[in-house]
Amino acid sequence: MPGAIHAEGLVKTFGDVRALGGVDLDVPEGTVLGLLGPNGAGKTTAVRVLTTLLRPDSGSASVAGIDVLKRPNEVRRAIGLSGQFAAVDEYLTGRENLRMVGQLYQMSGRAAKARAGELLDRFNLADAADRPAKTYSGGMRRRLDLAAALVVSPPVMFMDEPTTGLDPRNRQQLWEVIEELVAGGTTLLLTTQYLEEADHLAHDICVIDHGRVIARGTSDQLKARTGGERVEVVVHHPDQIEPARAVLARVGKGETAVLPHMRKLTVPVDGGAKLLAEVIRDLDARGVEIDDIGLRRPTLDDVFISLTGHAAEQDKSDDTDTDGTDGATAAGARTEAEK
Repeated sequence: MPGAIHAEGLVKTFGDVRALGGVDLDVPEGTVLGLLGPNGAGKTTAVRVLTTLLRPDSGSASVAGIDVLKRPNEVRRAIGLSGQFAAVDEYLTGRENLRMVGQLYQMSGRAAKARAGELLDRFNLADAADRPAKTYSGGMRRRLDLAAALVVSPPVMFMDEPTTGLDPRNRQQLWEVIEELVAGGTTLLLTTQYLEEADHLAHDICVIDHGRVIARGTSDQLKARTGGERVEVVVHHPDQIEPARAVLARVGKGETAVLPHMRKLTVPVDGGAKLLAEVIRDLDARGVEIDDIGLRRPTLDDVFISLTGHAAEQDKSDDTDTDGTDGATAAGARTEAEK
């Protein structure tokens, strides 16, 4: 049975650019799917198709069991969406923005007012609640936009790089909000370039590049694809690199990588903390003085590099998708809710 978010063979082109090249997705109800990929990979295009803001050239999709192409207005009533950029009315106050969203979803005036107050508190905006949004900082506008996406606690949420521009404290706070939503049964598709975020929140992860899903699985499954644990050693003197290499060669399960300018050696191993203690003893016996040693497990950054050939990028300068639109269109899904 298809999940709460389901897509098969989504294709979308903009001129000569193939933004989506046959994307398949399935997100079970009450779970979080993390959609990872470099800038221009197609993540935002996929979100816009699933939230009815773009029509695919081919393929099919459903959200909350509703056909995205045949019944788009019903889909809009069932979802919440926060795009890459804050989509708020600058001339309304923070409180008025949230009350407006509630009324668009046909909440009573009293209920919309109460929900607005709750969310303003939750996102640390209560002190600025009655100021026009145009006076807000970028981070405040981002938090207001996220609050607006949560006014009606929809069964399905889409968050496109939601914590970009947030400081660590507010990022952690949003993570807690997301965890509460999912615990209550909400299904979430989350695009992000913060790999720690996907590791922390996502039940499953899809890595997308050049419009295609190139890997999927749990965080642990994807990490396993890059290999197991590695011992990393930083020796005190450059002339101790070779004796250290000899020690690591004996215990390693592959070639030892050496960065001479950093006096650093790395080798894949299998044996955990017990093996690390053995390496320390052997280095000491050979008189190798070390500045640092550790047992490193693969991270999602390692996965990302191994799959795409480069690290996840934080530069937002080219984040607009190939269709040239930006995250302000996120307001479209909300403003259509009353239709």
